[in-house]
Order: sequence, then structure tokens, then C-alpha cells
Amino acid sequence: MSASITVVGLGSGNPDRLTIGIIKTMQRASKVYVRTLSHPVITALNEFQIHPESFDHVYEAHDTFPEVYESIASALINLAKAAEEDRELVYAVPGHPMVAEATVRLLRERCPGENVTLTVLGGESFLDEAFVRLGFDPIEGFQLLDAAELRASVIQPQLHTLIGQVYDMFTASEVKLALMELYPDDYPVIVGHALGVEGEEVIQRVPLYELDRIDGYGNLSLVYVPRSDDSMLRQRTFARLHEIVGILRSPEGCPWDREQTHESIRKNLIEETYEVLETIDEDDPEHMQEELGDLLLQIMLHSQMEEELGTFTVYDVIQALNDKLIFRHPHVFGESSAKDAESALQNWEQMKAEEKRRKGLSPEKASALDGIPRDLPALMKAYKLQKKASKVGFDWDNIEGVFQKIEEELGELRQAVTEGQSDEDAALELGDLLFAVSNAARFIGADPEEALSRTNRKFVSRFSYIEEQLAAQGKTLQESTLDEMEALWQAAKSGSAQNGSIDV
Repeated sequence: MSASITVVGLGSGNPDRLTIGIIKTMQRASKVYVRTLSHPVITALNEFQIHPESFDHVYEAHDTFPEVYESIASALINLAKAAEEDRELVYAVPGHPMVAEATVRLLRERCPGENVTLTVLGGESFLDEAFVRLGFDPIEGFQLLDAAELRASVIQPQLHTLIGQVYDMFTASEVKLALMELYPDDYPVIVGHALGVEGEEVIQRVPLYELDRIDGYGNLSLVYVPRSDDSMLRQRTFARLHEIVGILRSPEGCPWDREQTHESIRKNLIEETYEVLETIDEDDPEHMQEELGDLLLQIMLHSQMEEELGTFTVYDVIQALNDKLIFRHPHVFGESSAKDAESALQNWEQMKAEEKRRKGLSPEKASALDGIPRDLPALMKAYKLQKKASKVGFDWDNIEGVFQKIEEELGELRQAVTEGQSDEDAALELGDLLFAVSNAARFIGADPEEALSRTNRKFVSRFSYIEEQLAAQGKTLQESTLDEMEALWQAAKSGSAQNGSIDV
């Protein structure tokens, strides 16, 4: 006979709920171990001449629960192997062995490899008492969550929600913060202690904000949030956003939204992107939040249009993005390493090339300039073209070569204007000059688009000062001379103007 462990459940706390089979199993065992003596049933076991040995001392020897559970599982396996063949080892756990019992999960994973036979018997779970004492039917929709692993993203208000293992006020506080991501601060929740245990059961209904302000938390505590079909509770969920956009595009939705196509709202995507950029420039988080929402709406609308055609959904978009992020960050999600940002970028480019190979494309045959969007703003596109060309060695050795090119192109532009060449020819020379100027950005570590944007903002700030000062004098721009405006411009530029909005 091989080494063996039999796991039994001690139930939710009421000794009257122990099954005869579990009691007999413990009585005939040569040795009974319990994870903890901190359970209402332990005292009653003495009446049946069952005197278990606990692993409570293991909790004091380790800093984290995972370490405790690993230690208990290892100890049980070693005890089972060391036991004589005819001796039966029983391990008793609170509740049901298969409900929120990490040590049993570890035993199920490890016993087969250790040549230890594992038998798991039932037991009343705390869920059984919760269904009765809290009065809900799980068939209506139910989720059981671990307080230690609780995240707002997994909470679904349309389901009855039980949060177990709320051991103390600190854990209750973490639960409260997660729930507040979806629920109002005063939303009613129910706290249950020792459900079904005579003389110990406590059920309290409290507003969410008081969840960590009440006493009594312990090993038999849980938090219950009744299900609700109130759509407002889902307003912070991505699923609700997807649902709303689907409604807007439906036959019963908005006539304007139904009529839109990729082409008709193409410009909206560009406009919303620039509005987000403006909030970044203004360092305005509140406005940024709003504009990011408008940009997200454009992504949702384009995805919804494809969902209606059956090509893909926004969830396919999300999956593809997640796959890409994980694949292109092997230094985070894989075995590679990256000591700095440059190394991380190299990993990214290498994985991009590998993606192309897996798709049957040959990175070696592709143009060095591939991958730049056709409709990028011209200055940004020029910068990216030059950056890609520099990676294959088509570049100046230093910035002096760029300066010479700028002077050369400036001379050709001056010549085109002086000689009275056509506007088209002059425009071409201007384009050459701008292209050369943008190349200087790489050598000084600047983004030309951002550099020009900063200059634009500076110009607007200084020009606005001119308008304000003239208005204070009762003048308009049209009524002022160039010398007057120039004097005010220089005042703004030098910083002599006492105006906090001036960017000097």
C-alpha cells in the first residue's frame, strides 16, 4: 500500500453538520492533523475521542500565507511517506476541502508526483450557510472571490458576490477600496461572521464606507454584495461601454450614429487625437480625462462597425494588443533582459521582425522605410523617415553635416525667391529646407513636432499679451503701429511684463 492522505472538511462551524462518514474517518485514523485549531468544531471533536494535532505553529514561522500553505503541504507529504503502511493519515480543514483551501490545492498538485494517494471527502462549505443565512439563490448568478486577490476588474454587480477570507480590518479595507471602484460609497453591503454557528453568528448590514470600521473580523468572516441590475453600477466597466456603443449603432439607437462609416468619422479620429495632445500640452488632467474618453469612443465606433460586419470585435482588438505587448516585451514577460530603455527598444524591434517572419513576411526584403503611416503630419513623418534611414547608416557623422545641409537648402530657397522662380519651385525648396531642419532634431535629442508645438504656444502666449496690453490702452491691433506691437513683443520676450501667463 502506497503512502496516502485523506482530506476531510470540518464544515462551516456547526458541529451538528458534521457527517457520520467524516467522523468515522477521523476516529479510525491513526493520526489526525488540522490546519488550525481556530475553528468552532474542534472542541466538539473531543466528544468523539478525536484529538487532532494542528499546524498553527507554522503560521508563526512564516511571513506570508503562501509560505505557510507550502510548508503545511510539504509536511503532510513527508508524514504520509514516513507512516507505516497500515496507518491512515487524515488532514481536516475548515469548511469544504475544495472551497478556498490552498493547502488542498497544493496537495492535489504535488501528491501524484510524490507517489502519495490523495483522497478528498466532502464537508459543509461556508457557502451552504451563506446561501441559507443570507437568503439568496446562486442560480441567479453568483461569484465567489478571495479578499486577498480582489480586483475591481473581476467584480460583476449583476451577480451575487461573496468575498471570503476577510480575516481582519486591514483586509476589509482592501475589499472596501476595490468595491468603491464600482459602487457608491454608501452602497449597502452585508458582513457575516461565523454563519450558522450558534451563539457566534453575526450579520451586519453597513454602508460600504464603514466596511473597515466594524469589529469582529476573523477566520469565519465574509462580505456579501447582493446582485443588482442597476446599469449605473456598471458605468465604470468596459463591458458597459461596449454595450452602450452597440445600442447607439442599433436600429433602436441614434440615427446619426447608425449612419456613420469609417470614412465619415475618419477626421473625427484625427481631431480627437489632437485634442488629447492639447490637454497634455496644457497639463490639464481633468480635461485630458474627458478628451481621452472622446478618443476611446472613436476606437469603439470603428470596432463596432467591424463587429456588425462580423470581421472582428473590440475584444479582438484588445486580445491582439495584449498578445503584442507580451510578445514584444520578452524582458518583462519572458526570459530576456533589458538593462535600459535602449535595450528594451532593441528587444521591441527584434520581436517586431520575428512577428513578420511568423506571418510569412521577410523583414530582410522589406524597405527600411516601411512602417511609417502615410498620413502622419509632414514634419513628424520627415523625422521618422530620417530616423529609419539613419538605422541603416544613411546619415551624417555629426550635426555639422546637417548644419551645412541647412545652409545649402536655405541658399537654394533664397535663390528661388530672388530669381523669381515659380511658387511651386520655391515651395519645393522650402520643403527641402524644412526636411533638413527636422533632421537636426535627431542629433540634439528633440522631437521636431514637439519643438515646433512649444514655439507655437510661446508665440500665442506673447501675441496674446500684446492684445491684452493694447486693449488696456483702449486700442486694437488695427489701430496700433508695428513699432508699438514690437515693443510689447520684446517686453513679453524679455520677461519684463508682469504677467504669469507669459512664456518667456
